[in-house]
Amino acid sequence: MGGIIRTRLGILTGAAIIGAAGLPAVGATGASAASGTLYVNNASGAHCSNSGQGTAAQPFCTVAAAAAKVQPGQTVSIAKGNYPEHVNLTRSGTAEAPITFLGVGGPTAPYGETSTVGQSFGQLPHAFTLSGVQHVRLKNLDLLGNNGAVLVNGASDVTVSDNTLSGSPVPGNPAVRISGAASGVSLLRNRVPGLGGLVEVGPGVTGTVISANSVSTSSNPAVVVNGAPGTVIVGNTLAAHCNDAVQLTGAATGAVVENNVLSTADADNHLNPLCSEASTFVGLRVAAEAAEGAKVAYNAFDAQDGSPAYNWKGTAYDDVKAFAAASGQGDHDVIGSVEMHNWTGDSGQLDSPLVDSADENAPGMQDTDMGGTRAVDDPWAPDTGTGSGRRDRGATELTNFGTRYTPTGPVRLFDTRSAVGVGGTTAVAPGGTVELPVTGLNGVPADGVTAVTMNVTVTAPTGPGFLTVYPHGEARPTASSLNWTSGLTIANLVTVQVKDGKVAFYNGSAGTVHVVADLFGYFSTQGSGFTPKNPERLLDTRSAIGAPKAPLAADSTLDLQLPGLPADVRAVTLNVTVTEPTGPGYLTVYPHGDTRPTTSNINWSAGQTIPNLVTVPVKDGKVSLYSGGGKGTVQVIADLAGYYTASGGDMFHASAPTRVIDTRQPWFASGVGEWKPAAPIGGRQTLNLRAIEGGTAVSMNVTVTNTAAAGFLTIHPNGSARPTVSNLNWVKDQTIPNAAVVATDEAGQIALYNGSVANVDVIADVNGYYAH
Repeated sequence: MGGIIRTRLGILTGAAIIGAAGLPAVGATGASAASGTLYVNNASGAHCSNSGQGTAAQPFCTVAAAAAKVQPGQTVSIAKGNYPEHVNLTRSGTAEAPITFLGVGGPTAPYGETSTVGQSFGQLPHAFTLSGVQHVRLKNLDLLGNNGAVLVNGASDVTVSDNTLSGSPVPGNPAVRISGAASGVSLLRNRVPGLGGLVEVGPGVTGTVISANSVSTSSNPAVVVNGAPGTVIVGNTLAAHCNDAVQLTGAATGAVVENNVLSTADADNHLNPLCSEASTFVGLRVAAEAAEGAKVAYNAFDAQDGSPAYNWKGTAYDDVKAFAAASGQGDHDVIGSVEMHNWTGDSGQLDSPLVDSADENAPGMQDTDMGGTRAVDDPWAPDTGTGSGRRDRGATELTNFGTRYTPTGPVRLFDTRSAVGVGGTTAVAPGGTVELPVTGLNGVPADGVTAVTMNVTVTAPTGPGFLTVYPHGEARPTASSLNWTSGLTIANLVTVQVKDGKVAFYNGSAGTVHVVADLFGYFSTQGSGFTPKNPERLLDTRSAIGAPKAPLAADSTLDLQLPGLPADVRAVTLNVTVTEPTGPGYLTVYPHGDTRPTTSNINWSAGQTIPNLVTVPVKDGKVSLYSGGGKGTVQVIADLAGYYTASGGDMFHASAPTRVIDTRQPWFASGVGEWKPAAPIGGRQTLNLRAIEGGTAVSMNVTVTNTAAAGFLTIHPNGSARPTVSNLNWVKDQTIPNAAVVATDEAGQIALYNGSVANVDVIADVNGYYAH
């Protein structure tokens, strides 16, 4: 379901258009694999055979069977499931064509959603033994072993990355052991959840890189390097309960220890009942014979664990200045709180030495953190690191920031029809991605912006498809922002997280499409706070709510008074719906009294009912709605979702789009802690969904599909009376999206009501939440 995001979203990671290009499904993989792939799948119904060729149609039953036949350049693709076996690899790749064992999941995948090889307890010593082989990659696996997950003995050019690794509770059995004359071994972005340490690097091993790993161990030091020169230990989070975090012993000279978060993990709290005195353990222990040529800098030591930060050549130090005076090391080290607080985020009160303070130029630093996130600027924190100054120390990058809203424009940022924001007038190609700068332009600050709100329109598509708008540089999520059929023009409000000052647009279609984006506001440390409301109807020209009972004529403007709002209101968020249009046209919503902008919020054809979420500045307590582009009339409905005020209100915590439900797929119901089977919402039925953990409102994109009859969807706080409003309206066989900002109950739950007589499938992609 698009993976996990480590914010208050927590573990919620869980029509013709769909049948063609459609919404991306959970775990969608795109094109078929290359011919160089061997498949392993022991699931019932997979028709596996160890005597076959390991094809997708007839995969191997065991990983060992694939390992016995794999050739240089091939990938062994291991399906989700349990493979209780020991794989003794005897084949090597080449520098240009390594052998890769690739699983499903990775260190942040939910339990049970991984490719698991080995056994924690039993007769199997390791999941993988790599003895004397070369050019091997192990990635996205859950690896277990009674004596550790992986043994690398005398091998070279081995990378173990993006895995969950489990060692043994027996002292001396770490998750990975590197021995013999091994060289060029890299441990990158792995997670050790609690059994054993991460690694022991033995005498004679050279060129080991240990980077961006997260370790919580209770029976071994997290990292032990004994007599292995030139080891690089950078950017890790290493918590060793009642053990040293890092030990350098023997002739482990020339080591680099930088940007790590090191802790003996609250020995005083007795997490390990076998704990002795806290002073026995240290964050970093460097023996006299290992000190030569070492570089120790930019590390953060936990001041709360009750143990000294350092032991250098047999002497303990719990003060950076004293350590530096004795060793000549410790440049930019700190001893303090090592909590990242990615759960609650930073809204301007977080004071952490980890944030935006790492040495980006340290050897072995990875492009992403353990979860695949690149460096993200905390708008509240000074950039004190090297390079960009925005890298965080440790294995996890803080991404959860609370910011406030500033309305601006609307101003056109992007139009492929007229070379706005791009160098030409070419439509976005099938499967193409366009990167758009959004900061430092059009009144948006160059720094401190976490997200922008844009009205995005697709037009002239040559085939059905979907558009995904997402943070620049991040892996494209399994989410969609708009969906269309051939020839349709459709718009949707998109709030998207900003990375490196840019956002990205992906055309998930087999045809070309033109894309238009109009900026409506941005989130930063300045601006207005949001107050969510239970949906309330403010305008309905069909029934004299907010205006006379009469449709809006073409080329006319309706001024809507907004009752009951605070005096310092700056903007409102409205779900606006047009219905019963007698001809084609468009609707522009803008601040009352301002010059009408040359942009639109909704476009329609005759007879079409279509909604769009709108966030618009308020002037004189009013907003204006203009009907243009045609000669007919149209009925207009507006429902209040919330408002922004200069003082007070909640901050917005932006995130990359994350799928929290797709009723076409099994989904994780976090409120009850269980998986739900794929099933549509029944006619006139309500589905309760825990959309966020904490917070007061959720921001998301909602799509309905497989619509067997006309209907509407109403989204409201769980437990509240269902209001007489709608977020989406559809006709039979229509797939349609709309943005929604919905207040939640205290548990982060919302209710989705299907107002149709027939079943409907619903897909929801969260892009952030509001919190105090």
